[in-house]
Amino acid sequence: MITLKNVSKIYKTKANSVTAVNDIDLEINEGEIFGIIGYSGAGKSSLIRLLNGLETPTEGEISVAGHNITSVKGKALRDARKEISMIFQHFNLLWSRTVRENISFPLEIAKVPKTKRDERVTELIKLVGLEGREDAYPSQLSGGQKQRVGIARALANNPKVLLCDEATSALDPQTTDSILDLLVDINERLGLTIVLITHEMHVIRKICHRVAVMENGEIVEQGRVLDVFKKPQAQITKIFVQQVTEPEETRETIEHLLEQYSSGKVVQLTFVGKAAETPLITDVIRNFKVSVTIIQGKISQTQSGSYGTLFIHLNGESSEIEKAIQYIREQQVEAEVLSE
Repeated sequence: MITLKNVSKIYKTKANSVTAVNDIDLEINEGEIFGIIGYSGAGKSSLIRLLNGLETPTEGEISVAGHNITSVKGKALRDARKEISMIFQHFNLLWSRTVRENISFPLEIAKVPKTKRDERVTELIKLVGLEGREDAYPSQLSGGQKQRVGIARALANNPKVLLCDEATSALDPQTTDSILDLLVDINERLGLTIVLITHEMHVIRKICHRVAVMENGEIVEQGRVLDVFKKPQAQITKIFVQQVTEPEETRETIEHLLEQYSSGKVVQLTFVGKAAETPLITDVIRNFKVSVTIIQGKISQTQSGSYGTLFIHLNGESSEIEKAIQYIREQQVEAEVLSE
């Protein structure tokens, strides 16, 4: 559905040049939700502008929904963009138009007859859950409702690809989750390919099938979300994963508790997939002469399965503790000893 080959984007000024995107190769499959994550300045916004032809690559080729975005111009580019829609962080609604009129706007530009426009708008209002708000103006809507209007407007011309540029970063956590649930529903119902640009790992964890991590204009890591959570390779990826699995308060708690335990071992367990659903701690207590204290833990869901971390304190004879840790690892659970 989307292919990038050796794509670079260099912005030149009189004084110097800045490489925003550096020699990127990327394949995004039809019907998947693909996340691109990175901090400010990583190049992700430049990348998404390359995907819809708002920017032209300095080098390389880009194909989206069967269109060679790097070579098409004029009417051909406009036709290609009808199949590549976009939603934004700050909604970009027309404030003098109602919900219905905002959604209808791209259909008016495409010169769709009024009867068909009205039918399509009514269908989209129902799809995004805005029944009863058709005649409201943007100033009368909450942030989540505004983004729902933006999503409905982006879907008006039946695009094949939906680009989301930090689409939830201006919303509170609860509203963010409702918008993400809506995007998953749209993806499943319409088979729409969705590309998400974000700096929040929570967004990636919740709805993406695969993810690419960007830093300094390059993709430093990519893969299935569950695989990236399980074994992050790049340092920047490890930081992002820790946002979800080890919040700041968790690390502070663990550091404090490490100082308290004078015997035994504090161990961090990492569960992936079915391993997160097994009664592992019960089995350890039954099979080995150790006591187990659960310090802190969390299980998160990704599109591909469960991912969890659990911090425990094992106490007992050293040989029994070692046997218990070995048993845990044999159950396909990673065990990292944090204290001796």
